[in-house]
Parts: sequence; C-alpha cells; structure tokens
Amino acid sequence: MIYFLLAVTIFLLYALFENFFMLNIRREKLGSGIRIVHLSDLHKRTFGKENSRLCRKVRAEKPDIIIFSGDLVSRSVKGLSNAEATLRELCKIAPVYMIYGNHEQSIYIEMRDKLEEMFARNDQIMLKNSSTTVNIRGRELKIFGLLENYGVYKKDGGYRDLDIIDVGELNKLLGKCPEGEVLLIAHNPFFGEAYAEWGAKYTFSGHVHGGIVRLFGVAMLSPERSFFPKNAKGVYDFGGKKLLVSAGLGKLRLFCPPEIVVYEI
Repeated sequence: MIYFLLAVTIFLLYALFENFFMLNIRREKLGSGIRIVHLSDLHKRTFGKENSRLCRKVRAEKPDIIIFSGDLVSRSVKGLSNAEATLRELCKIAPVYMIYGNHEQSIYIEMRDKLEEMFARNDQIMLKNSSTTVNIRGRELKIFGLLENYGVYKKDGGYRDLDIIDVGELNKLLGKCPEGEVLLIAHNPFFGEAYAEWGAKYTFSGHVHGGIVRLFGVAMLSPERSFFPKNAKGVYDFGGKKLLVSAGLGKLRLFCPPEIVVYEI
C-alpha cells in the first residue's frame, strides 16, 4: 500500500510539473539559412508573468520569423490582457505570422469584437485565407494562412460537421498554389496529404496538442474526443512536402510537454 501511494504521489507530482513548469524546445533541421520558431495552442496557459519565460526562450533562438498556428486564446477567455502582452512581446522579437484556430473562431460572442480589436492594434500579420511574401537573405517565402470551417461547436467541447479539406477546397479558399517556396499555416493537421498535394513545401499545424496523452510515443486523444489521432506531433513527409505539427503549449496533457519548435529550413 505504501508503494502504491508513493507511485501515485510521484505520478501526480510529475503531471503537475509537466503541465505548469516544463517548456521544451524541439529543434528540427530541414535545411539551412532560415530559422523559424513555431508556436501553437497557448490557450490560457502562462509561462511566467505575461508569458515572460516563453518570450525569453523564443528570443534566445533568434528566429527570422515566428509562426503561430492558432488558438492563442481559449473560446471561454474572459480577458485578453495576457494574450495581448504576449503577442506584443513576440512581435518585438521577429515578424509574427498567424492564423485563427478553432477557438478564435468559436470564441464566446461577448469577446469577439474585443479579440478583433486586439489583433487590429498589434503588429502580427494575420492571414485569413490570404497570403503575404517575405524576403529573407535573398530567399522569397510565400506564406499562406488557411481559415477553415470548424463546423458547429457543441457545449461538450466537440465538433460535428467538420469540413473535409481537399485540394479543391484549398483552391477555392486560397487559390492555386503559386510557384516558388510556399509555406502554409493550417491549424488542423489531419489533412496533411491535401496540403502537400495543393503544393505547400512546408505546412505548420497544431490543434491536436500532441495527442493530449502520449504513451510510448503514440498519440492517444484528439480535441474531437477521438482516439489515436493521426499527424499529432512531429515532422511528416508527403512526397517531399513537409507537415510540421507542434504539440502546442496549453491545455492539460500527460507525457507530452508544452513545446516551442525551432525549424531550420
């Protein structure tokens, strides 16, 4: 009985430490010349006052650009001061390119205007089925941001009637993929094959929180309350095109620490 209680205590202490103190940096070398910091799914989590610890770690990586692949806030957020302070500090480090996740799309109605006002007065580049071009040391990157339909939000936290994203839908929302080095920010990683077929060389996603619980490296759950979600964390290759999935920063998790991802491309 003593050993059982000891094991439970150790487990609970680890879970507490993982969720409220850990902040890992995962580095992926896919090329050379451009350094990108990828953040996702912060929700209500804080790492130091106004996320000072998060911003300090990002600054230390000296990124050329920062990509935030959605869910800066949770839909039930009551105030935006912490999110705004975090966003303002990130924009001082490097240009920030971001999209809406499902939580921004379904944020409680009383916060919708305040959210839009927050983004309007800050310097991030918000991409809603739109694109921009950036030149970094002679390389031209065309950055697209996907705003997909997340269907009908249910009070239990799930979604129904999720659109299936295929190449036809991407062409309709984004236009045909141009020539050159194209980066796509798409919150939902489930459609990695379609993003690659559309033509994005690199797609940045989040949403799945790494699978929420990972056992022996296997993702166990998704936010849609389904088991064993695919494309939950890591680098996936589809015919030479890369799907880059962050496990994100916020929400409760187990054996799947919050992470900052740093890519060399």
